Amino acid sequence: MNSTTTTLAMLAACGLALVGCGESGNEGDHGHSADTQAQSEDAHTHADGSTHGDHADGEQMDEEDHDHDEVALDPVSIDGMSVELAQNHGAIDAGQESHLVVKLPYSDNGGTIIRAWIGTEDRTLSFVGKGEYAASHDDYDIHVMAPDPLPENTMWWIEIEKPDGTKTVGSATPILE
Repeated sequence: MNSTTTTLAMLAACGLALVGCGESGNEGDHGHSADTQAQSEDAHTHADGSTHGDHADGEQMDEEDHDHDEVALDPVSIDGMSVELAQNHGAIDAGQESHLVVKLPYSDNGGTIIRAWIGTEDRTLSFVGKGEYAASHDDYDIHVMAPDPLPENTMWWIEIEKPDGTKTVGSATPILE
C-alpha cells in the first residue's frame, strides 16, 4: 500500500509541474501565449497573433499561412544557387519562435528538403526546423525557436537536400533586435 501511495504522490507532483509550464508567468518561455496552450497540439498562435495548424510532411499549406509580415532578406548564394529568403514574426529574439521563407531558384513541387536553424553553423543550442512546401507560393516555410541566449554572430543557417541526396549549407544575416 505504501508503494502505491508513494507512486500516486509522485505522479501528482509531476502533473503539477507540467501544469505550471502553462502559467502566465512562463508564456514567453515558449513563444506562445497561454491561450495557445489550451488549443490542440496541431494549432498554434505566433507572437504576431497569427494562428495556424502544423502540417504533415508534404501537406500543402493554405494561402492564409503566408499572411504574416514578411521582410525580404538579401538573397544568398548556396552552392552556386541564388536563394531568396524572407523573415517573419519580427526580429529574432532569444528563446522565441521565428519564421523563415525559402524560395529556391528552381521548382520541384516540394521534392527538396529544406532545414533551417538560428545560431551557428555547428547547430550548438539551436533547434532545427524542417521546411513545409507551400505550393501556392512555390516556397518553403520553416518555423524554429531561437536559442537562449543568442550566440555572437547569430545567422540563419539553411540546409538544402536535393532529391538526389546531395546537401549544401549556407547562411544569411537575420533581422535582430
